[in-house]
Amino acid sequence: MPGSIHCFLTMTMMAAAATAQVRLPAVALPAVPLQTLPQVLDRVQSQPLDGLNGLRRLEVNRLIRANRQVVDTDPNGEPVIRNEILGLAATDAALDGARSRGFIVDREQTIGTMNIRLVIFKAPRGMSTNKALRTLRDADPAGSYDYNHIYSSSGAISRGDRVTIDTMVTAAILAESAAANPAQFRMRIGLLDTGVDMTHPVFHESVIHPWGCDNHPVPAAHGTAVASLLIGRGEAFHGVRPDAELFAADVYCGRPTGGAVDALVSALGWLVEEKVPVINVSLVGPKNAMLERVIGTLIGGGYVIVAAVGNDGPAAPPLYPASYPKVVGVTAVDAHRRVLLEAARGPQVMFAAPGADVAAATGDHAYAAVRGTSFAAPFVAALLASAMDAPNSAAAAAAIDALAKTAVDLGPPGRDLTYGFGLVGAEYRIDPTPQIRR
Repeated sequence: MPGSIHCFLTMTMMAAAATAQVRLPAVALPAVPLQTLPQVLDRVQSQPLDGLNGLRRLEVNRLIRANRQVVDTDPNGEPVIRNEILGLAATDAALDGARSRGFIVDREQTIGTMNIRLVIFKAPRGMSTNKALRTLRDADPAGSYDYNHIYSSSGAISRGDRVTIDTMVTAAILAESAAANPAQFRMRIGLLDTGVDMTHPVFHESVIHPWGCDNHPVPAAHGTAVASLLIGRGEAFHGVRPDAELFAADVYCGRPTGGAVDALVSALGWLVEEKVPVINVSLVGPKNAMLERVIGTLIGGGYVIVAAVGNDGPAAPPLYPASYPKVVGVTAVDAHRRVLLEAARGPQVMFAAPGADVAAATGDHAYAAVRGTSFAAPFVAALLASAMDAPNSAAAAAAIDALAKTAVDLGPPGRDLTYGFGLVGAEYRIDPTPQIRR
């Protein structure tokens, strides 16, 4: 076989083997132990992935086995909260009809300024989650109903040696960031993720507004790492915009059902109340009618939603919310500006940013190497937030267009399915260097 053909086939097989090392319920869904980055990368090379096959299937199965009383799956194998169905803007007649069939209206999530009302139904005793959805849809064909899907994080954090950081490079970039963010304009960035460890030294000078968990913080590694890339500041570390205010919503709170649609909607409602114009969502999951409607309404109201495109591989079906219309989908590249093998491809990709060979804060007051599209999204969110002081559709479009004009075109000329408009934020990447043992 000629060498060029052999090389092509090898690369093709590697791409087919890409897996979702960053859709680890271990970070987002605490019932599953967090795997180390080396373990994940080994499995990327050894297991094929097709939708929920491969590594992601193993993680979902593990989650369900550990939490059978509260976690179920939809017909595609995606995790959902057992016996719960969501209804959007259900009429009084629809609510009465549901009650007459044995359903309980358990709770509601509302975003009053946008006329959004999400109702969470509990299915009758003995009725499966799948049958419950069919029953409500059949009873109210004009209504909008879906599962309460569970979304997971899209990034892996090394549990190996801690890393050190080049302080000279950091100081130079902090100065540049300060120039881009004058004192009279304190930008605001929203974050939907796990909890942030606000005691980490990287946040000692930061302004963070936490939300969720009944004001009982449940810090976790994933949210801490993403937050550090957005706003962190330390002697040897910086985020993209360390002078920004962070509005950090913990949508997990250490629960196995964390990251469900109703929690995401509730957190988005808080960010709308606070008028935070740019929201980073480093979470992935299946298409969900409720979440799509809510996010579409926010975007129509001038908010910018930045989301990781996910790591199920280049041939896998699209993941959400990154694939919803007008969401800013972000893929990840390594230090050599090569797209990650496991990163999703498709029209949802709008920008590429550093997502491997990157240092970030961890939950143990240290820094570690991170990998995945989760950690590329905050670079883009922070850059877009620099151009917006309030939700505004015209300003949002202008900010995205301006960022696209600065992007380094890495693929075919123009926007493409791998890199989108191209690479942004590369100058803010902190290179992780293994700590020297003494």
